[in-house]
Amino acid sequence: MRKPRLLLVNAFQLSAGSGYTLRPATGDREALVMDYANVAPHLADLDWDAHPGALATHGDHPVETREEFLIVGVNRIRVVREACESGRWDAIALLGGGDPGFVESVEIGRRFGVAVTSCAHAQMHLATMLGHRFGIVDISEVHNVRMAELVTQYRFEEHCTGIRNIDFPLPRPANDGRPSIGEERAKAQRGEASAMLDAAVAAAEVAIVEDGAESIILGCSAAYWMRPLLAARLHDAGWDAPVLEGFSCAIEMAKLLCGMRQLASGIAFPSDPPRRSRRWRPV
Repeated sequence: MRKPRLLLVNAFQLSAGSGYTLRPATGDREALVMDYANVAPHLADLDWDAHPGALATHGDHPVETREEFLIVGVNRIRVVREACESGRWDAIALLGGGDPGFVESVEIGRRFGVAVTSCAHAQMHLATMLGHRFGIVDISEVHNVRMAELVTQYRFEEHCTGIRNIDFPLPRPANDGRPSIGEERAKAQRGEASAMLDAAVAAAEVAIVEDGAESIILGCSAAYWMRPLLAARLHDAGWDAPVLEGFSCAIEMAKLLCGMRQLASGIAFPSDPPRRSRRWRPV
């Protein structure tokens, strides 16, 4: 029996000369997956590859605003359509915490028999399997807005206790002079003190104690590197709270759909034209 064929699609690709990149613009498939070491065990039983993402047209920097997420989503669905048309893939996992282009990609994938998953969507579903209520630890006020909209779009308001902002925004012109996420990650991985990790631990504890969260989701993919470190710090503090990051959740969700031979509902994502039509649709 062959392994499921999975394509990982990054949200966008910055130029090789960008001063705001958090991962290489080119390279082998492992290099294109940010914090690959944390994700590798989830890919071991797959036939997989990674796409760098469409070349960014919103600017040569990571995405935070609504405008930028919309532009990136439009660019990415073209990549998804080409991948689906190729017939090479059983599933596609969209990388990036803000899920740009996800719902539209699910619609495209269903028409070609390809399952499509994404980070925030998969995290929220998995979190509600581990407990009733989850809290989101996220990086910036602007990015928080996107995460809040996804909670509403995916209908998880009852389960989400709120979003705790640690105020370590993405590298981009608007944030020049702010602390570097890349430097904070490097310090933590060397075993040195990291202000970003410390802020995430504090935010997660407040989410648990004050907000009532039973598990923690990391909102932005630039923060996913913290998952094992944050989980360990919470455990050492006496909190047995699961911590989730989106890459692993999206990959495992794709594997589940492939194993069960399931696609998104044709009622939720009707074909064009649909095989049958209803006279009433609930909201």
